[in-house]
Formats: sequence, C-alpha cells, structure tokens
Amino acid sequence: MSPTPDSFHIYDTTLRDGAQQEGLNLSVQDKLTIAKHLDDLGVGFIEGGWPGANPKDTEFFKRVAKELKFKNAQFVAFGATRRPLVKAGDDPQVTALLDSEAPIVTLVAKSHDIHVDLALKTDLTENLAMIRDTITHLKSHGRRVFLDAEHFFDGFRSNRAYALEVIQTSMAAGADLVALCDTNGGALPDEISEVVNDVIGVTSARVGIHCHNDAGCAVANSLAAVHAGATHVQGTLNGYGERTGNADLVTIISNLELKLGKKVLPTGLLKEAFRISHAVAEVTNIAPSARQPYVGLSAFAHKAGLHASAIKVDPALYQHTDPAEVGNDMRMLVSDMAGRASIELKSQELGIDIGPDREVLGRVVERVKDLESHGYTFEAADASFELLLRAEIAGAKLHFFTVDEWSTTVDKSADGAVTSRASVKITARGKSYEANGSGNGPVNAIDRALRTGLESIYPELAILELTDYKVRILEGRLGTGAVTRVLVQTSDGKAEWTTLGVHENVIAASEMALEDAVTYGLLRQGIKPE
Repeated sequence: MSPTPDSFHIYDTTLRDGAQQEGLNLSVQDKLTIAKHLDDLGVGFIEGGWPGANPKDTEFFKRVAKELKFKNAQFVAFGATRRPLVKAGDDPQVTALLDSEAPIVTLVAKSHDIHVDLALKTDLTENLAMIRDTITHLKSHGRRVFLDAEHFFDGFRSNRAYALEVIQTSMAAGADLVALCDTNGGALPDEISEVVNDVIGVTSARVGIHCHNDAGCAVANSLAAVHAGATHVQGTLNGYGERTGNADLVTIISNLELKLGKKVLPTGLLKEAFRISHAVAEVTNIAPSARQPYVGLSAFAHKAGLHASAIKVDPALYQHTDPAEVGNDMRMLVSDMAGRASIELKSQELGIDIGPDREVLGRVVERVKDLESHGYTFEAADASFELLLRAEIAGAKLHFFTVDEWSTTVDKSADGAVTSRASVKITARGKSYEANGSGNGPVNAIDRALRTGLESIYPELAILELTDYKVRILEGRLGTGAVTRVLVQTSDGKAEWTTLGVHENVIAASEMALEDAVTYGLLRQGIKPE
C-alpha cells in the first residue's frame, strides 16, 4: 500500500481546528490515538497543532517524533507568521515550528485588509513582509511550507487586489501552496467557485480550500473549490470544530472518491471510513451523528414499507451508493410504517429464518403497529424486536424464567447516603427463587437482584453488564396519562444490545427492558428456552 500521490492533498486538521470545538478536550494520548486512526484512513497530511503555543502541543510533537511512524500521512506543524517588526529568526514561535521537527509547516497569515489593521495592528506592507520573511526562513531550513490565507473570501470582497497580493507574495517567497480559508464560514458555493477560478487564473499558485460550516455549506463549498481547480482540501474528521464546525473530511473524501472519481486515499482504505469515524468519536467522547452522510448509523437505514419493497428488488432504488464502499451497512428500521418486506429484510439482517409460514410476516407487522400505538419503538431496540419475531415464529414467548414479584426501596441515611434496594421472586425450571440486590439506583438494584437470582441456574449471566440506560416520558394519548419508554443497553464483553420496556411506571418499564436484556443474553450464550 503506497501513499497517495502529491497531485491531490487530503489535509486533516482535527487535532488543531477540530479540537477547538466546544466541549472537546483532548489529552496528549487522545491526540496520539487520533493521529494513528487518521493515518490508518490514509489522509495525506495530519496537522498536529501549534508547537510552543501550549505545553500539551509541545509534548505532543515530542511524542509523535518518538512514538509514531506514519504509513500514509506526513506530519504538519501549524503556526503564525513572525510578529510585526521582528526578524523571523528571532521570533520564538517561528523557532518552535522548526524545533517541532515536522517536515511541513502551515503558516496562517492575514489576507483581509481590515484584519491586518485591527487584529495585527500593523500596515499592509509589513504584513506582506511578515509573510515573505517567515516563508523564506522556514524554506532555508528545509521545510515545506503551506500558507493558510485566513479570512480570504471576506478579504477578497473587501480588497481583491490586496488579497491577491498576499497570494503572490507567498508564492514568490517559496510557499508550496496557498489554502484559501472561509474562516467565518459565510460563503456560498457559487462565490467559492468564482473566487477560486479567479485566483487560479491570475496567479501561479497551487490552491487549496479550508471551509467552516456556519452557513451549512462547508462540504459543498469544498467540492465547489475542487470543481474550480483546488487540489488541496482541508477538513476535520466528523466535522469537528468551533461554532458549527469545519468541513467534514469523511463526507468530502467519500464524495471525491465515489461521486467525482478522484483517487484521494490509498487503495482499499475508503472502506475504513465507518470504523475510523466511530473510533475517533469514542476518543473525543462525542456521540456520533446518526445522520452523518455515508458513515452515520442512519445513513442507509430504511423505515417506510414502500422503500423496503423496492430495496428488496434492488437496493440502488433507494440508496445513492453501496454502504459497503465506506464500511457501513444497510439497516431496516422496524416501526408502524413497516410492511411485510421491511420485516422480511430485517429478519434476514438478524440472521433469522422465518420458515415456511409466510403469514408470520403479517402477524409481526400487526403486532409492531399495535405496540407502537402504545409507545413502543423498535428502531433502536433490535434485541427486543428479535425476541418478538422469534416468539411469533415459535407461536409462544421464549421462556427462560418468570419474574413473579419485585419491589424496590430507596433510603436516605442521616449522613446523606442514598441506597437503592430491590427484591425479586423468580420461577425458573419449575422452582421458585428469591434474591436481593442493591445499587446506585432502583434500576441498577433490580438488575443485580434479577441476575443474582438467576445466576445459580444460568451462570452464563455473570458476564452481562448494564452499560446504558435511557428514559423518555411520552405524552398521554386519547386522554390517558403519560407513559414511560425505557431503553437498556447491555454487554457481554463481545457485543452490545438494546432492549425496551413501556409502562406508566418508570421502574416497571425498566424491569420489562431488563427481562428482555437477560433473555436475549441467554440466547446469545446458546441456552435453549424451556
């Protein structure tokens, strides 16, 4: 597997620009892990941060040099041009860029005349000198230099001649390319295309694009720039970034490869997009967007019965591309909109043979519609749906045990400690059992009591763990009171599954979801029902 050629650049700035997202705080180890994932995806350039700007980035650059050996990417340091009226060689932050040992340096420079005056507090001529001197200094030390022309599109509107002079000065000093930045994220695709065309037409610059998503057009703007001749695209994984984020590099790469036919990743690595997008989301501790193009869990999820019928004939009828191209899968959502085709495709997805009784499909459809009218929703609870499907096929509910009675108490002691306790009475294999449990809440206590009572019969339950718990209060319908829908996520260390319960009482709904979770866990362990 060889790195992509230099003819087209995929440049990732997740570790710097993406890390500026509100609520996103990356440790040095987090950044190392993400850098490894980015290299596995095959991006050409990884911008690591701003060496010298803070201790974290300084340590990160030191550890990258010692610990990471990239297969596909080149490592980039980010920084600013020298300060006004200071020699580049005497500016500590320019020296820090060289000390980082990164072979490539991306310099941010002002290209908007108003910013030169108000932000840099210098004149337009000195700003050009700052750009020229810093590039020349870095090139003399053997560095490859990219220039980020900050606020370029705003600057182009304000003073086209000066914005172009920034480009020409950069190229004359030896910059390898200039990335035009829509820093405020307010440009639209037509403007991006026109400006990129103009810049390429009047300068010798190799042009790149760096877009923010404030107007919701970051990906579209990036593609418009490519259509106009840009050969360097910057973005962040999953669109991380301050305000409304940066251009989502996963979406851009997928569009470039699958829609425009541009080979921008090493062969075979586009199939890693889903895995790496979600792996990085785990590191950032930001839940992935289910509706993210290409790699979201809902990107190829189908709910309407009409869609399912068509997909059964040919998936391309309702899918713009094969989800396998990016490592994703088609999913069928079970809801009151589902028809027989939806249920049949879902059963195939779950690996369940419906058997010769085709009427089971109709029964399942009607059962789902009835339950959803009472507050159930199986879209996010595949395990509960599978139990329902198996019960309809078998003609009876799968039976491992019966919870005959349960109760919970919550006590607060004088020292302020709160303890939840639960007791359950269970019948399994013809015998009755009683068990108690305590936990950090009533649901946790019931979960422990239930598994304590069953583990002597089913020791396989010892590996199960409650990993997530969600509650939604549903508005009352037809004059009835509100009901509660509970989703419980359980793991056996190898896989996770979600079950649900619905009841007017939140604890009762939780107990129903836990029963399904344990039942499904026993099925996964290969235990046969009674």
